Amino acid sequence: MEQRRTIVIDPVTRIEGHSKITLHLDDQGRVEDARFHVTQFRGFEKFCEGRPFSEMPSLMARICGICPVSHLIASAKACDALLAVRIPPTADKLRRIFNLAQVVQSHALSLFHLSSPDLLLGMDADPAKSNLVGVLEKDPALARDGIELRKFGQQIIERLGGKRIHPAWVVPGGVSEPLSGADRDAILESVPEALAIALRTMEWFKGTMERFREEIATFGNFPTLFMGIVKKDGGLTFYDGDIRITDASVKVVADGLDPARYFDYIGEKVESWSYLKSAYYKPRGFPDGIYRVGPLARLNVADRCGTPRADQELAEFHELQRTAVLSSFHYHHARLIEILYCIERMEQLLTHAEILDKHVRAIARHNALEGVGVAEAPRGTLFHHYKIDEQGLVRWANLIIATGQNNLAMNRSVLQVAKHFVHGDRLTPGALNRVEAVIRAYDPCLSCSTHALGQMALRIQLLSPIGEVLDEVVRS
Repeated sequence: MEQRRTIVIDPVTRIEGHSKITLHLDDQGRVEDARFHVTQFRGFEKFCEGRPFSEMPSLMARICGICPVSHLIASAKACDALLAVRIPPTADKLRRIFNLAQVVQSHALSLFHLSSPDLLLGMDADPAKSNLVGVLEKDPALARDGIELRKFGQQIIERLGGKRIHPAWVVPGGVSEPLSGADRDAILESVPEALAIALRTMEWFKGTMERFREEIATFGNFPTLFMGIVKKDGGLTFYDGDIRITDASVKVVADGLDPARYFDYIGEKVESWSYLKSAYYKPRGFPDGIYRVGPLARLNVADRCGTPRADQELAEFHELQRTAVLSSFHYHHARLIEILYCIERMEQLLTHAEILDKHVRAIARHNALEGVGVAEAPRGTLFHHYKIDEQGLVRWANLIIATGQNNLAMNRSVLQVAKHFVHGDRLTPGALNRVEAVIRAYDPCLSCSTHALGQMALRIQLLSPIGEVLDEVVRS
């Protein structure tokens, strides 16, 4: 008689939000299937119906406390389309700085606070030590650098937006207040130290790579499509551009796609076992249209970063694999390159001659009944799509979040890691940590994708077909 067993990891730790992983083993103790379940409910599209469209940016900023700026900007861009206005050039630059600061602080959180315990202490470290406190004990300078780099991004958000979490500074038509000379100078003064942190962290990270050959080979290392926004010249951008899709050989599959026409090329499928929808590239169907977004994808689809240090690191990054860089382990490396780019690009924008201009908002009533706003969030391409009535009230809204676009890849990655590291009827913390770590590599934001927030205790049980507990791991 065949005996199937199931391992449940509930919740997945050191990520944002609620999720669990189920691993299904055959009668030989080999993993034959795996699923990443998101167990939260998504509701913001419905919450905003009936609200004036002008409220949407500040409402959408409250979807998430980690990347509120990303939703604020995508929402404001959708509202710009409803107004049918071109925002003032200075407002455009200030929004870009705002978003770049968001990327720095979010990437720093992911790398230092959530993933550095694995990278510094090892995947087999004591679970009680695998946290920022354990990192502080092992390498105080690294932990402090992580805190300082995240603070750098948050302080820029606060100087521009008035507060670090859920700012409402970005509004339909531009931004609500200009940048002061004092705040501009204070930000510029903090750039050299932030840049120094990013550079020495890059050197530290590259020095760890040799220890993780097995993880690099198995952490989501398979061919997919990659999608991201690029400038007209193919350069990296987080704010504005066209959609480009490339394949695993770096061949351009589609280029110059209008982000506002996302529904022509992105489909979404609902699975019964998760609240998180799975996005796919429509021309290839489901599930063959699997694609990835976020740092790894952006660096695979872009021809260049456009700043000196980031371009130097990008050239080295592309030497990691002969084709596209496929392993999702390299999301960590890509985040560091993007941090460098963001710091360098912010410095360029802050020294622009018109950055202190007082004209930062275009005022208009709504001139269209439908608008789409798209930007690159830390975790990938973010779409906000609104329809309003003649009174300017929201009648329909749709959000496509980066985490949902990575859902197919995350599920396939969990299966690949579990098949390699999980064996038999004994649960080793290191093997299970690797199953979680591949999800952390994607840095999913489940409150963004499902619009709920919370924490649960962890209990992992290995059950026999008759319900007998064969092994158990408990974490409070």
